[in-house]
Amino acid sequence: MGVQIGDKVPEFSLLDQHGQWFSIGSILGKKPFVLFFYPKDNTPGCTKEACDFRDGYDDFKGLGAEVIGISADTHQTHSGFAKKHRLPFLLLSDRQNKVRKLFGVKPSFLGLLPGRETYVVDKAGTIIMIYNSINALQHRNSALHALKAL
Repeated sequence: MGVQIGDKVPEFSLLDQHGQWFSIGSILGKKPFVLFFYPKDNTPGCTKEACDFRDGYDDFKGLGAEVIGISADTHQTHSGFAKKHRLPFLLLSDRQNKVRKLFGVKPSFLGLLPGRETYVVDKAGTIIMIYNSINALQHRNSALHALKAL
């Protein structure tokens, strides 16, 4: 079933693109954040989405929020992807899709692709927005709108 708006964000830890463990608990209670789940590094739609978040990163920082991307790619693939596209935020490696399942991210394109979903979490750790769309260029604006409403 996954999480719903109003739920507390589940605790998890994953490797980031630098090969370091990142625990979501390290930012809970400190700042709001955006988690965007995407299918795969270096694919056209996912590159557009990641670069769109990159291009709006200063807007998120201006609101005191952090942005974190999650896919099943390895941390090494994430490292190359982040360097190639100058991504200023963390990319987390969910190799077994455990966090994707924990959140209840639904597959897309007739179940053939991992889903593209964005979650906005307030400073207290409560999920305030869930956005599910295959359209990669709508996630950033939806997340910004939710954060501005805080």
